[in-house]
Amino acid sequence: MRNPHEVLVKPVITERTTGLMEENKYTFKVDKNANKIEIKHAVETIFKVDVIEVRTMNVKGKLKRQGRTSGMTPGWKKAIVTVKAGQRLPIFEE
Repeated sequence: MRNPHEVLVKPVITERTTGLMEENKYTFKVDKNANKIEIKHAVETIFKVDVIEVRTMNVKGKLKRQGRTSGMTPGWKKAIVTVKAGQRLPIFEE
């Protein structure tokens, strides 16, 4: 098993993800090579909560232009983690 801090890159905080927090679902940007078992273990180890479900998806990079030249932003992996009812992650409460 890898180090849990290498699996979770950073939390994703948007208007949509704050709405999911009311349903005990939290969104993270995770390492591209991480699987659901590693993500579950990382969240349980770092935040001391019980994880019920992990959903992952690969987010494609977007086309960006800078004058005449165009390029792509890098793609990344997103994980939506469902936590047991009544438990909260303190990183999202701030």
